[in-house]
Amino acid sequence: NELSLSFSLSQNYPNPFNPVTKIKFDISGTSVAQTVLSVYDILGHEVAVLVNQQLQPGTYEVDWDASDYPSGVYYYKLESGSYTETKKMVLIK
Repeated sequence: NELSLSFSLSQNYPNPFNPVTKIKFDISGTSVAQTVLSVYDILGHEVAVLVNQQLQPGTYEVDWDASDYPSGVYYYKLESGSYTETKKMVLIK
């Protein structure tokens, strides 16, 4: 288990996807941090919360199954401590 030197949010894979994608992220620091990974639609409405818990520093990977969602552009946002990053993904059915 390697400690991350920085926070990061990777591009989901695959992208575009149908219907499942993987999102990888790194949490840095020396202690647990409240971490939230959310998915938003093109209008900015939150449609899913994939992670909402205290996480130790390290690398994590989460799957999002978008079977119940329509095709389109979605955004996913990682918030941990004072770090925030958002990326775009495309669901094609």
